[in-house]
Amino acid sequence: MTPTQMAKKVFDIEAAAIKNLSQHLNGNFEDSVDMIINSKGRLVVTGMGKSGHIGVKISATLASTGTPSFFMHPAEAIHGDLGMLTKEDILLAISNSGESEEIVRIIPIVQRMGIQLIGMAGNASSTLAKASDCFLNISVEEEACPLQLAPTASTTATLAMGDALAVALMHMRDFQPEEFALYHPGGSLGRKLLTRVKDIMSSQRLPIIHPASSFQEIITTMTNGRLGLCIVMNEENIEGIITDGDLRRALERTDKSRFDLIASEVMSKDPKTIDADSMAADAEHYMLQNKINELLVTEGNNLVGVIQLYDTGRIA
Repeated sequence: MTPTQMAKKVFDIEAAAIKNLSQHLNGNFEDSVDMIINSKGRLVVTGMGKSGHIGVKISATLASTGTPSFFMHPAEAIHGDLGMLTKEDILLAISNSGESEEIVRIIPIVQRMGIQLIGMAGNASSTLAKASDCFLNISVEEEACPLQLAPTASTTATLAMGDALAVALMHMRDFQPEEFALYHPGGSLGRKLLTRVKDIMSSQRLPIIHPASSFQEIITTMTNGRLGLCIVMNEENIEGIITDGDLRRALERTDKSRFDLIASEVMSKDPKTIDADSMAADAEHYMLQNKINELLVTEGNNLVGVIQLYDTGRIA
């Protein structure tokens, strides 16, 4: 078997492992979700070895999607870290065999503390499964490892079950993108969802001209403004906008000398605007939807700035 053939076999085995998880779903899954939703504590995840590595990722996913969670190493737990737990917490213990020594050793202590236990294992007859208040079956028919020794399909199935739990909890909590952004301020998505138009708009020395301004005034103002546009205003009222494209179109359709054109003859009327407190992501979507590169920013009826599609790209 070639390496490529082996890779395809691994993909098939692990895909089947995930697909077959749906056959193991029962009332315990919904009970687990209800238990977590109604808890006033944290969902503490524990697991040994490869299960522990997967548990770290599951805990991180939960914490970033609205379910307070952290990972507790079971070997450290029996040497003092059990003090991290409170009676209001829930313990999610992961063990493919359900018989991992470190996990089995903490079960009676957790029960004595009155902490609810969700077990995730591949053996429904295991010690962990029997001791759990809710049991999530992650059994697989075979590992992708040709020796059937290294956890492969089983860890993939465990990760998928953890994702299913996290997503179900997100749905139950009606978790919104804005909340996700609060937990991810350092990422590009977080920055985009947290950034408002007023944070990135251009607001100083806006290129404003009068409807009667001459063609030369348009060119001079546009050049000095360095935004590639002019805003046409009559006192406090926005009359229109002139972009590079507006200039080209005006020159193509008129028989006048370009020096005879005034701003009101060149501008696009009723330019699109957005409120300064709007999210930058909404501004980007609005510009892409309308196939434009700029929006005038307002507060009430007052012009306060300009945001361009380029500006939204800087927060990605």
